Amino acid sequence: MSAASSGDRTPYVHDFSEGHGGWFSDRHFALKIWDGAAQCYSPWFVDPNHAPPGAGYLHLVMWIYTAKHWYQPDMPAAARLPYQESSFVDQGKSTDLRDARLTVRLRGEIDLKGARLMLLAQAQTVKTTANFILTGQPIEITEDWSDQTIVLANDPQQWTCIGSRQDLVDLYGCDELNTALSDVNVDLIFVLFPLDIEPACSEVTDPHGLKADVEYPVKAAKLPRGIIQFESVRIDYPE
Repeated sequence: MSAASSGDRTPYVHDFSEGHGGWFSDRHFALKIWDGAAQCYSPWFVDPNHAPPGAGYLHLVMWIYTAKHWYQPDMPAAARLPYQESSFVDQGKSTDLRDARLTVRLRGEIDLKGARLMLLAQAQTVKTTANFILTGQPIEITEDWSDQTIVLANDPQQWTCIGSRQDLVDLYGCDELNTALSDVNVDLIFVLFPLDIEPACSEVTDPHGLKADVEYPVKAAKLPRGIIQFESVRIDYPE
């Protein structure tokens, strides 16, 4: 039995009225908690790591690490994260998430500009670091509080492997979905995808070769804007 499958498979539950629980956000890792809910609001950073020939750009709205390696206190100071905890890891949960059901209670007011809120699962495999987005099951953002459930189905037709930008192919790539979902050993991320990226200056001739929003400004009017509030996250493992 693998370490992933031998972990605890009772439901993972985190209520943000109890604090951040090791969930991070785009805004310099500082997940704001107000009135019992996680507050995730624009402007969001543009993640350029999967630019074409990868599947494209995304906003990282909120995420949690699923293995202690990524935040443990003995990491070099330059790589150390603001807080060293993960409620998922602390609860000893299994990282075998094949066919698990994820339920999030959320609400928001947002202009998506063509993007959708989706789940990204990231796993280091023997072959690469694979990033899969559950594009077959976007999460609805409602104005009033609602429970939205998705299934991390072990079905390649429901996922998009987003690959890598041209200079990161040694780091990011694609592997079999079953391999990645059987041990999601990096993180789970709520993302906004896809993004419409257009340089804000005419001097940029290779927008995908350069890092959007890092090495050149992008047109903010084309990006999602608003707020998404999360009250709780729950993962139920299949029997």
